[in-house]
Amino acid sequence: MTIHKAGPTHIGKPKWLKTKIPTGQTYFEIKSDLRERKLATVCEEAKCPNIGECWNTRTATFMILGDTCTRACRFCHVKTGNPAGWLDPEEPAQVAASAAKMKLEYVVMTMVDRDDLPDGGAAHVARTVTALRERNPGIKVELLVGDFRGSTQAMNVILATRPEVYAHNIETVARLSPRVRDARANYTQSLRVLQEAKQQAGYPVLTKSALMLGLGETAPEIEQALDDLRAHGVDLLTIGQYMRPTKRHLAVKEWVPPEQFEHWGNLARTKGFLGVASAPLVRSSYRAKEFYLSAMDQIHASRQTIPTAL
Repeated sequence: MTIHKAGPTHIGKPKWLKTKIPTGQTYFEIKSDLRERKLATVCEEAKCPNIGECWNTRTATFMILGDTCTRACRFCHVKTGNPAGWLDPEEPAQVAASAAKMKLEYVVMTMVDRDDLPDGGAAHVARTVTALRERNPGIKVELLVGDFRGSTQAMNVILATRPEVYAHNIETVARLSPRVRDARANYTQSLRVLQEAKQQAGYPVLTKSALMLGLGETAPEIEQALDDLRAHGVDLLTIGQYMRPTKRHLAVKEWVPPEQFEHWGNLARTKGFLGVASAPLVRSSYRAKEFYLSAMDQIHASRQTIPTAL
C-alpha cells in the first residue's frame, strides 16, 4: 500500500483534500434559517469539508439534542461537556419546519451522545422523527445515532418511528478504537448495536456504518473491519480520510490516496455491502439520499421488498 505520511500540521495536505470556501445563495439561506431556529448541524460542528456542496444541493444533516456531547472522542470536533439534563422542547418542531422550508424529501439526523439523560436522549430523537413525518408527509429519514450504552430499550423507542436507515459508526478498526473513541464507546458494542437494530426493528431496516482511514490502521485490520460489519448485517458503508480538526485532537498518521479508497470500496462491494462510498472526502452523510436510493434499486433488482416506513 502506498502511504503518504502526514506532517505535524495541516500544511502540506495533499491536493485531493483541498476544497473550496463555501459560498452561494442557497448555502447562505440555509445557514440563516438554521441560525434563526437555533439548530445545529454536524456539517458545521464537525467541520465537514463537503458543507458547501451539500448545502447548495439542499442537503443538511441536523444534529439534535444540543451541541454539547457528553463524550470526548479524540477525533471529533463537537464540543464536550455535561448538559445536565437540558433539552430544547422546541427542537423537534424546529427541525421539522426547517426540513419543510428546504423542501427535503430525505433527511439525515444525527445526535450528540447524552449520557446525562436516563434514556440517552432516545425519546427526544423519536419525538423529532415524529414531528418530521407529521410536517413532511412521505419524507424518508436516516438516523445516525449513538450506542445508548447498548440499551435495547432505547433502540426500540427509536425504531418504533421506522427510520429507513439506522446508522451507527464504528469509526476505526478494533485495535485503534480505545485510543480514538471515548472509553464509554467500544468496537464490539458498536457492532452489537448495528446487529440488534436489524433484529429488533420488526421491519427490514437498512443499517449503515462508517470508517475513517489515516489513523495508523493496517490493511489486514481494515479488511477485518469490513468482515466484522458484514458479519453483523450492515448494509451500507462509508469510508473517508480522517482529518485533524485542531492540534488538540489525534494527529493524522497518513494521507491515504484516492486509489486506495477505490480499492477498499471495491473490496467492500465484493463482500456484499449494498452500497459503499469510499473516497478521501466522504463522510457519514455524504450524498446519503443517492446512497439510499442506489441500495434500494439493488434490492428491487434482486426481487426483495422493503416496505416504506409509515
